[in-house]
Formats: sequence, structure tokens, C-alpha cells
Amino acid sequence: MLHCVMADRKIIDEFHKISDKRGNGKLRREVWIDEVTGKITRYNLAYINHRLYTGDNGRVVGYDNAHDRHHRHYFGALEPVAFTRFEDIEARFEQDWIALKDYT
Repeated sequence: MLHCVMADRKIIDEFHKISDKRGNGKLRREVWIDEVTGKITRYNLAYINHRLYTGDNGRVVGYDNAHDRHHRHYFGALEPVAFTRFEDIEARFEQDWIALKDYT
């Protein structure tokens, strides 16, 4: 008997350059869903700015759920984050990178 296992599907794959005038850096946003349930299974949100931080491939701040846990990257440090909804994580990420983009 052959059964099919559905894989996660990437539904968002965005990369935006922030102009030097608006703070420099890059924004990376990736989101995957379970094709059966439609629920978000994985995500990666990152603000990359090599002028602010050269470690972690320039990731100044980011949120993801790699390694089966939700966490925040901040200048190379990792800290767990409480997860209720993906929209809450996106809002926290937006607040973080907007605050940091003015440092350049």
C-alpha cells in the first residue's frame, strides 16, 4: 500500500532592500504552510544589516521556529519567544527592525 505524505509549501518568499535614506539593510520573509491544514508550519523573518552587525550573516534581528522552537535572534544572541499567533510574531519583528533601522 502506497500512501502520500504532503510536504510543507512555501507561500511567502520575499526579500526587500531598504534604501540607504530609509535606514539601509534588507528584510527577509519566508513562510511555509501545511498543505492539508493550511496552518503555518515554519517561518523565518530577518532584518539584515552588515553596518550594524557582521555576525550571523548580518542578521541584526530575526524570528523563526527552526529546531522545533520559536525564538528571536538579536545581535547574535538567541532567546525563546512565546508563540500564540504568527501575526503577533510579525508585529514584534516589525517593531524591532523599525527601531533598529534608525541606528545606521
